[in-house]
Amino acid sequence: MSTDPQTHISNHLLATKSLPVSRAWVSQFLSKQRVATTPLSAVTQTALFRLLASDFTTSLSITAQSQVFPTDISDPAAKERRVSGQVPVQVLDIEDIGSSLWSQVEAIEKVERGEETRGREIIRTVMRDEAGDVTAAGDGNNDNFTNASRGGNDNTAGARNTASTSASGGPHRLVLQDAKGTRVVAIELKPVGEIGIGKLSIGAKMVLRNATVARGILLLEPDNVSVLGGKIEAMDREWKTGRKARLLARLEEQGAGQAT
Repeated sequence: MSTDPQTHISNHLLATKSLPVSRAWVSQFLSKQRVATTPLSAVTQTALFRLLASDFTTSLSITAQSQVFPTDISDPAAKERRVSGQVPVQVLDIEDIGSSLWSQVEAIEKVERGEETRGREIIRTVMRDEAGDVTAAGDGNNDNFTNASRGGNDNTAGARNTASTSASGGPHRLVLQDAKGTRVVAIELKPVGEIGIGKLSIGAKMVLRNATVARGILLLEPDNVSVLGGKIEAMDREWKTGRKARLLARLEEQGAGQAT
C-alpha cells in the first residue's frame, strides 16, 4: 500500500522538527509538485525548505496549547515561570546588545565601502569594469582580493559581505512570534551558536523547549532552543535596508537624552 504524501509529510515534520504543519498548507504545496515522478523523500525535503520560508501564523496548525505561548507571556509581574512544551517560533527582530550602536553603524559603513573584516584582515571587494579589469582594490597589511561578480552580481556579493561583517558575539535581543501571532522579547542568557546578526535572518524559525520566562523576558540557552533556519524574504530585506537608519535614530535619541 502506497504512503499518502500529505500524511507522510505532516507526520515527518511533526516527528523530526516539532512543526505541526497545516493540512491546507501541505495540500497547497503538493498541488505544485510532481509527486508522481519525484521521490517522496525529496518532496518532503522541499516541503521543509518551503515551510521555513513561510509565515508560521498561516502555515502551522496548532493542536495543543503547549505549541504556543501563553497570551500573558510578556507580563512583567510574573517573576519567573517555565513555558512547557515545544513551541515553534519565527524571528521578527534581532539586536546585538553586546556591541555599541556606533560600532554597529561603522561595521555597516565598512561594507558600504566594499570592505569586509575577518579578524585583523581587511577584505576589499574587487570591482571590475566592462572589460573585466580591476578598477578598485585594497591596500594595507594582509589584504586579500575577492571577485564580487563570482557566482552572481555585485549586489549578491555585497549581501554576503554584509552578513559576514555584521556578525557579532552578542548577547542578542530578539523578538519572537508563535503560530498564533503572540510576540515575546527574548534574550540570550547563554550564547547560542546559530544566533547572531549575519547568521540569523528575519523570519528564521526556531523551536523552543521548556524555556524560562523572567519578568516577561524569554531566556534563551543552547539547551532550550533549536534553530531550524530559513527566512521570510520580504521581511528580511526590509529589516536589512532599514537597519542603519534605525541605529542612527537611536544614537540621536541617546545624544538628545544626554544633552538634557
